[in-house]
Amino acid sequence: MNTSKLRILPYLIAVALFAVTLQWMFTQPLSAQEADITEEAALEEVTGGEKSIIDMFRAGGWAMYPLTLLSIGGFGLIVYNFMAVRPEPILNSEATVQIDKALEVLDIEKAKSICQESPSPTTSIIEAGMARVDVNNYDPEQVKEAIEEASAEELSGPYVLINYLSVVGSLSPMVGLLGTVSGMVKAFNVIEAEGAGSAQALAGNISEALITTATGMIVGIPAMFFFFFFKNRYGKITSRIGRIVGDLQFTLNKAVKNRS
Repeated sequence: MNTSKLRILPYLIAVALFAVTLQWMFTQPLSAQEADITEEAALEEVTGGEKSIIDMFRAGGWAMYPLTLLSIGGFGLIVYNFMAVRPEPILNSEATVQIDKALEVLDIEKAKSICQESPSPTTSIIEAGMARVDVNNYDPEQVKEAIEEASAEELSGPYVLINYLSVVGSLSPMVGLLGTVSGMVKAFNVIEAEGAGSAQALAGNISEALITTATGMIVGIPAMFFFFFFKNRYGKITSRIGRIVGDLQFTLNKAVKNRS
């Protein structure tokens, strides 16, 4: 599996998150924030205090932008892992059965061609082992070392994108907490400047604090759940890979022994 392009995904997400955050922080003046609060107050008077999702998004302040990016990234990773972390695309059972039959008659070249025609992590690991097979001077330790080296490389690729879910699950509550701190700091600044009587401004800032906390948890909890879900699923698949490769090694050793 080619993961070179996928490895730049976290850097792109981080750059986009940083850019959006900076843009919002430097382009949103205090007067605009006060105007938003006034508009929200007028809207609440007309609608009887009910807020739409867009209103809540605006009330959440700058922290809602990185949280939105994290939610999109988390959803995309969940969908991708549902498609990628499946037994058959990784194990390639049909190809391994054909390879086993080829190894029974010591047809190493045929086994290599099957691996090349049916690319998958399992067949790539098997092909690496077959590359060090010398029928006339067979050394099972060299084959075993090649398989172990290829396993470390091939099986680490899919797990990287599973780990990114853990990053989303950890960062989201922290960004939400940062938005909470920002909202509370604004609330205390209002109290300091205007006193506790400015209830409308206080309500807007406290609303920002609570909305960002809730949004961070809403994004983070599913991300952490699916991180452990895919981690356990991938662990079971890799265990089956070890068993399949071990069976093929046994078939190869037996064929070499019978030949001699």
